[in-house]
Amino acid sequence: MNHYQDRKHAGKILAHALKAYANRDDVLVLALPRGGVPVGFQIAKELHAPLDVFLVRKLGVPGYNELAMGAIAMGGVQVFNQDIIQRYDVSAEELTAVTEREKQELARREKAYRNNRPLPVIKDQTIILVDDGIATGATVRVAIKALKTLKPARLVVAVPVADAVLCDTLQYEVDELVCPLQPSELNAVGAWFDDFSQTEDEEVYTLLNISRS
Repeated sequence: MNHYQDRKHAGKILAHALKAYANRDDVLVLALPRGGVPVGFQIAKELHAPLDVFLVRKLGVPGYNELAMGAIAMGGVQVFNQDIIQRYDVSAEELTAVTEREKQELARREKAYRNNRPLPVIKDQTIILVDDGIATGATVRVAIKALKTLKPARLVVAVPVADAVLCDTLQYEVDELVCPLQPSELNAVGAWFDDFSQTEDEEVYTLLNISRS
């Protein structure tokens, strides 16, 4: 296999790789919205585990929004990529403006997706953190950092595709990294899917509601 049909297919492939975690009462699947939710939904369904979202916002370089100069997560955790900030000559004012804007969006999404419900218990649980792929690593790294402060027993990152070099470094930051496709040249995450259409808020709400019922 060198590509996925869509996020649902990717979730099923990952669930098979994670089958050792099936039917356990200490496992929680946390998906990064929005694209990680359909992947995480399939994993949670196959493993018979609860699903929730963990909210992280990428801090895009002004004028190059897709390029992450950092990220923020629930609980006030922030991670900055100083190499990118220096390379694109991002000023302190620009960094602050982007960070404040994304904090507002993080708060909006927390209200929308989680309806202000408290975060499920993370301490002493096995957390499977899911996204639909990793490009720069900024988003998943801030999620890892934030989750570690909540002291899970085990932290597993599961993604369909990520750059091979990035996987080599990321595996030392978590207890286990599951990533079936590790190309030497990633280019774009969407290139490894037949269908990588944008996940809309409505799909996120629907999948979360189904998983909670």
